[in-house]
Amino acid sequence: MANHKSAEKRNRQSQIRRLRNRINKTKMKNAIRKVNEAVEAGSAEEAKVALQAAIPVIAKTASKGTIHRRNGSRKISRLSKRVNKLEATA
Repeated sequence: MANHKSAEKRNRQSQIRRLRNRINKTKMKNAIRKVNEAVEAGSAEEAKVALQAAIPVIAKTASKGTIHRRNGSRKISRLSKRVNKLEATA
């Protein structure tokens, strides 16, 4: 439990940031899941549309500091690679 006024404020700020980070991370995971489901279903067009929607969500999550920027780049790269591979085979 916080004893000082500044520690109480820090606790409030941390809780708000935690909730914001959790919301952003959940949005990102849902966007990634949609791409993966489309790839597993074998639908190249749906996967491409889902990827175009997922890239800005992942980039925003990384730019806000919820995930590391290299982690965001890696996720985008791997998803793009999967979608491109699916398009090549289709």
